[in-house]
Amino acid sequence: MTVLVIGGAGYIGSHVVRRLREDGTAVVVVDDLSSGQADRTTGAPLIKLDVAASGATVELADIIADHRATSIIHFAAKKKPAESDANPLLYYRQNVGGLANILDAATKTGLRSIIFSSSAAVYGETATAMVDEDHPTQPVNPYGETKLVGEWMGRSVAAAHRLSFFALRYFNVAGAGWPDLGDPGSANLIPMVFDRLEAGLAPRIFGTDYETPDGTCVRDFVDVLDLAEAHIAALKSAESGTPGFEALNIGTGIGHSVREVIDVACRVANADPTNVEFAPRRPGDPASVVATCGRALERLGWQATQTLEDTVASAWSARRCCP
Repeated sequence: MTVLVIGGAGYIGSHVVRRLREDGTAVVVVDDLSSGQADRTTGAPLIKLDVAASGATVELADIIADHRATSIIHFAAKKKPAESDANPLLYYRQNVGGLANILDAATKTGLRSIIFSSSAAVYGETATAMVDEDHPTQPVNPYGETKLVGEWMGRSVAAAHRLSFFALRYFNVAGAGWPDLGDPGSANLIPMVFDRLEAGLAPRIFGTDYETPDGTCVRDFVDVLDLAEAHIAALKSAESGTPGFEALNIGTGIGHSVREVIDVACRVANADPTNVEFAPRRPGDPASVVATCGRALERLGWQATQTLEDTVASAWSARRCCP
C-alpha cells in the first residue's frame, strides 16, 4: 500500500506522514509548500504541486500511477475563516477546485479510497452544546462552505465510482506529537495564548457572559496526535471496507472553557493565570461546541486519549524546542 498525502508538509499532515512511516507504510507527499515546510515530511518523497492549478489532474494521475498509490489523504486547503470572508473566490478556487482535481485523478486511475480533511465549521452556529453528525450543516463563512461542498462532492463521486470517502470533521486541533512538528500558526487559541505570554502580554478572553459554567466559551480540543491516529484508522477502514461516503466527528467529547485553557497554558508556561485581559464577545462565537464522537468509536474503533494538559504541555514543549 502506498498513500498519497496531499498537504503532508503542513501541521496536521506531517503528523500523519510520520505515523504512517512509523507503521512501515509507503508515503508520497504532495504539497505546494505555500504554508507547509519540506523538512517536516520525515524523509518521504516530496512532489511540489498546487492541486488546484490548471493541469493538476494530469499530474496527479501520473503521480498515482507512477507510485502505485492506493489511497489519498487530503489536507491541502486554505483555512482562515476571516480571510475566506474577504476573499471567497480564493477559497472556492483552492478548496473546491483542488478537491475536484483530486477526485478526477482518482477516478481516472481507479484509486479506491480518500480520507478528506473536513471541519466542524460545516455546522456553523450550532443549536446545541453537543454536536453529532446529524446536526444541521449551516456554515457561516466561505471556509466552512467549501468544506461542506467538498463533502457533497465526495458523497456523489463515491456513489458514482464505488469509492470509499471518509470526511473527518475536526474540532479544535492543538498540541504536538513531536517537538519539531508544533503548530506554526497563530490563529488558534493555544498558540495565541502562548504568543501573548511570550510577548509579555496578558492572554485575552473574548466574552465572559456566556451561559457556561465560568462565562467563557467552551470548546472541544483534540490533540493532533490523536487526530493522526483517526486518519490511520479511517484509512484502514476505507481500504478494507465497503465503498461509500461517511462523515465522522473527530474530537474528545469533552468541553473545556477558554478560561480553563488559559489556566493550563499559564501553569505549563509558569505564568500568572490571573493576569488576563477581557474583551467584548466576537460575532458568531457560540457559547459551547463539543463533539459527540460515538460514531467514530463505533465505525473506526477510535477515540481520543490525550488530556487537555497533555495537549497544552506538548504545544509548549514544541515552542521551547523549535520556536
